[in-house]
Amino acid sequence: MIEYCINWKEEIEGEKQKIEEAFCRIVKERENGVSGYYLLPDGSRLIIEKLRDKFLPTSTIKESDTIAIIGIGGSSLGTKALEQILHPIYPNAKRLIFFENTDPLEFLKKVESIEKERTIFILISKSGSTIETTSLYKLLIKSLDLDIDDKDRERIFVITDKDSLLDRYATLHNLNRFFIPNNVGGRFSVLSAVGIVPLTLAGYDTLALLDGAKRLERAFFKREAEHILHKGLLYANYHKDWLMNVIFAYSSYFKAFNEWYVQLWGESLGKINTKGEHIGLTPLGHIGSIDQHSFLQLIIDGPRDKSVSFIQIDSFPKDLIIPPISLENIEKNDYINKKSLGELLNAECEATLEALQSEKIPTDSIVLDTLSTKNIGELIFYYELLTSIVGTFLNINTYNQPGVELGKKILRKKFN
Repeated sequence: MIEYCINWKEEIEGEKQKIEEAFCRIVKERENGVSGYYLLPDGSRLIIEKLRDKFLPTSTIKESDTIAIIGIGGSSLGTKALEQILHPIYPNAKRLIFFENTDPLEFLKKVESIEKERTIFILISKSGSTIETTSLYKLLIKSLDLDIDDKDRERIFVITDKDSLLDRYATLHNLNRFFIPNNVGGRFSVLSAVGIVPLTLAGYDTLALLDGAKRLERAFFKREAEHILHKGLLYANYHKDWLMNVIFAYSSYFKAFNEWYVQLWGESLGKINTKGEHIGLTPLGHIGSIDQHSFLQLIIDGPRDKSVSFIQIDSFPKDLIIPPISLENIEKNDYINKKSLGELLNAECEATLEALQSEKIPTDSIVLDTLSTKNIGELIFYYELLTSIVGTFLNINTYNQPGVELGKKILRKKFN
């Protein structure tokens, strides 16, 4: 289970009408298909069934040990986040390797680590024409001598929109295909085929992932998770004061999760509102306790333009006890002897939280009772839902990305 707590005090009694209106708009979004991610906790179960029936029993999948994902942004960040967090509890899962950046040195290093005959290739692009993705795919074809029309066809999967350019390409070569719902944007797509296909093929319990997301989806629409609406309202009310929202996640395994959150929050909430104003909350992702030694000073003594969200794991699946060794001249640290590293990490989290509270910096906390697949599925859905709620309160289109499209147009001109 996950415990959510908003630590700053704010009167919302006079805001009940706003909250009710926002909830009704979210319900209409779901019912009218404005964004389809609300339905993925149920809809993506069919994908798992198809994978288990048709693909997991094949020798191609059984004999592979690596899943190569060719995609960028929403086509890779969510899957990478889930794989990084969950790998400690799935140590026998197949390796996932991500071809996402057009850095030639990185490409060469990764391609050298691949044995073609033991690798499944998953090409992901919602539009079907993402320039980075298609360029990296071409390089993989050449570097690994991929025979897409014969002996390597079974190890290539395509995930895209139905009738996209990539869908036509996959049809032409008779490649394995899965589709992203048209009304699910890339940054909200991790619980669609985008994340479910590679993680299922790799050996993760993706049904449990969807169960966790469903747990929060059911609670929210039954009005049993009002804290999300309250938090979204406060972010919207103070968006001109809290210009930045910092996630402080107390586990190194959340680094990729922070990167996913940065895209989700940034692309969704950095918009021009109905009044023509440029608005947005800048997302920042940090890891505790590491970044206590690099960024905490700025939060406490720098400009008071930040809110901070703490993510904490109450009980780690594996932990280590600090041995009762006394170091000459450093005996003052012996108080930590016989305590676990998990206890130390959580105490650092709580001390940092209390320090920020004492300085009147707005904070909230999310505590996972343990690191589990269901909890992480719920956490993914929580941030997607929170993003939609904040966008609703800000009166913006949460799901488009005109600024990104402008950059793509300029890029094309540079090569014409």
